[in-house]
Amino acid sequence: MQNVAISGTGVFTPEESISNAELVEAFNAFARRKNSENADAIARGEVEPIPDSDEGFIVKASGIESRHVLNKSGVLDPERMFPLLPERSDDELSVMAEMALKAASIALEKAGRTPADIDAVICAASNHERAYPAIAIEVQQALGINGFAFDMNVACSSATFGIQAAADMIRCGSARAILMVNPEICSAHLEWRDRDCHFIFGDVCTAVVLERADLATAPGRYEIVSTRCLTQFSNNIRNNNGFLRRTREGHMQDRRDMQFRQEGRKVFKQVVPIVAELIQTHLADEKLSADDLSRLWLHQANKGMNDLIGARVLGRTPANGEQPNILQDYANTSSAGSIIAFSKYSDDLQPGDYGVICSFGAGYSAGSVIVRKAA
Repeated sequence: MQNVAISGTGVFTPEESISNAELVEAFNAFARRKNSENADAIARGEVEPIPDSDEGFIVKASGIESRHVLNKSGVLDPERMFPLLPERSDDELSVMAEMALKAASIALEKAGRTPADIDAVICAASNHERAYPAIAIEVQQALGINGFAFDMNVACSSATFGIQAAADMIRCGSARAILMVNPEICSAHLEWRDRDCHFIFGDVCTAVVLERADLATAPGRYEIVSTRCLTQFSNNIRNNNGFLRRTREGHMQDRRDMQFRQEGRKVFKQVVPIVAELIQTHLADEKLSADDLSRLWLHQANKGMNDLIGARVLGRTPANGEQPNILQDYANTSSAGSIIAFSKYSDDLQPGDYGVICSFGAGYSAGSVIVRKAA
């Protein structure tokens, strides 16, 4: 069995961003318009008025201050409120593949590798813009990689599950090196007209190069000590259709259940103990304790949730920098969140230091990856 290392990571960040102030202004304009249209029904008590959103509410509920998106104008248009992403022909590179190539180029450079060194591509993401052919195969072809590729979806845990899948194949000798990408177009499956969740998501893509530890030479690489995955079915986070929102006539279907929805309080209450126990049990199985950890790179969905998980795992309030958050700048980027945190806040650890990359979300699903800074 081969040992496995993470030798490079990359983050592609869209140029456009939306602040909470901009988002609130657009949402409230939409709310006023809808309330005016439904004024008579509201007066009769047949329809509930849409309440205004505000910046304080968003920060208190999530810790989010801004988010990057592929298209800003469509989201902020009160008459539209979803991104304007023109359809591409079958001969054009897909949006997800385009994002993946940009993140992959950064990860490959950090790993000191070229596409010729890669044996496989995994595209692990919450929402795929098409069912087939696989986005991963498109990325493989665009990079000129020999070998194989496939897509996978475990919602917000897709990246950690992708790391386990890649690590298992490398351990067993199916591949020497694997590129795992996480292109997340979260803005396309968010209901921007729902006050309870209109602020949650942003767009981004991350990439991870995994390879045999004995072949890895990049400075700052991390050895994978162990991986652990867990799933438990729940409807409390659900998306019935994702990108498939068009009718035969080509118009948007206005069905709320076709987009992201969640029972936020239930998710918070149920997921926190699941994740904390997963990490604690995983550490114990590897004869490690919370005192051995230098860092937690958690899924970036909600600051309050992360703070509580960190406190339960460590048995105390995490020290400054011990559990980095990127929510304030990126919002929830689904599977990519924990990888952004790892990519941006891992260089300062010392050889031999341990950390845990952990993601969790719909399913329920949770993935834990224990890593150690290589010498």
